[in-house]
Amino acid sequence: MPESAPETAIARATGAKNPVAARRVATGALVTLVLGGLTATPPLSMDMYLPALPEVTDSLHAPAATIQLTLTACLLGMALGQLVVGPMSDKWGRRRPLLGGLLVYIVATAICALAPNAELLIAFRLLQGLAGAAGIVIARAVVRDLYDGVEMARFFSTLMLISGVAPVVAPLIGGQVLRVTDWRGVFVVLTGVGIALTLLVWRALPETLPPERRHSGGTGAALRTMGGLLKDRVFSGYMIAGGFAFAALFAYISASPFVIQEIYGASPQTFSLLFGINSVGLIVAGQINGKVLVGRVSLDKVLGLGLALIALASVALLLMASGVFGDDIGLFPIAAGLFVLMSSMGLAMPNTQSLALTRTPHAAGSASALLGTTSFLVGAVASPLVGIAGEDTAVPMAVVQLACALAAIACFVGLCRPWQHTSREEAEH
Repeated sequence: MPESAPETAIARATGAKNPVAARRVATGALVTLVLGGLTATPPLSMDMYLPALPEVTDSLHAPAATIQLTLTACLLGMALGQLVVGPMSDKWGRRRPLLGGLLVYIVATAICALAPNAELLIAFRLLQGLAGAAGIVIARAVVRDLYDGVEMARFFSTLMLISGVAPVVAPLIGGQVLRVTDWRGVFVVLTGVGIALTLLVWRALPETLPPERRHSGGTGAALRTMGGLLKDRVFSGYMIAGGFAFAALFAYISASPFVIQEIYGASPQTFSLLFGINSVGLIVAGQINGKVLVGRVSLDKVLGLGLALIALASVALLLMASGVFGDDIGLFPIAAGLFVLMSSMGLAMPNTQSLALTRTPHAAGSASALLGTTSFLVGAVASPLVGIAGEDTAVPMAVVQLACALAAIACFVGLCRPWQHTSREEAEH
């Protein structure tokens, strides 16, 4: 089998004579853990901080609405930072922008721990998000450097196992940190996470983009590259479909605490249990995708199945929330519908990323940036809509989820047109 450019680059970086052996070294358990850590750090940065919000409000003597901007700033930074770091990694390689981003993340997080007022905290939460975006975008680009087609989809499913745990455990970790220290201690812990991850990247992650595959040019060249990607109808279809699927997930995250606890009367402990069960469902579905379906069923068919299940679950939730099955259906049916919706994300999200990135070996960093930014921005727009009809109904949540699911299906069918092209994994077989 001929040597691929990524394998040759890894062989140079690791000193291995056999590129295939070098590839195994580069994608071993430690590097998988590093890439998982890179994708998990932004959710940790967001969710570990959640239990501390009331304390931050009191400590900095700021209105709750102002302190909420610290979350918005971090999310905005993660969305926009990917547009900057992705093209940088196509020009200078993966390691240098990643290590630079991690160092800025460490400094910004440490300053957050020392912030004397809300304004400074908001500013450095924005910088923290901008720098933390490097981990998200470059982790995807590294996977694209190393893998293609079926193998890439499998690896993304493995990353989902690691990174999918982060939003579940982050509030629990934050709560435990607050038992022994104040809200500033949360940022101290995150600073430590950043330092540990930087050392792991420095020692364990080789450069995966060889010099001959890097892009020259400045901002103009980066914009032209992104423009070329957006002109690719199929890539844009997968990108937008993935963004709308992610928005349905954001709608769940934004609305489920209110829906489960306020409307259906569950305790915070019951909500936490259901949230954890749903997250486990997503992770298990991702593993079924990577270990069972990928390689046996085309990625397009699995993606279509995942989007169809999200839509069906959204329809069921809308019918239940609107009283079609009675005014008092209870918590269990709603919880079951949310479980199906969340689990189906494990079939949709890894495959939208894999199918989009398969088309862009020449600009994996820029493509990864567009994928990530689209998901964050569409999700950020969808999230506030779940409360538009007030506090007495779950209908807005279900409507937003259904609209997002239908939009994702429309993009998949109308732009990707999977029946018109042979998927890469089928060609390999």
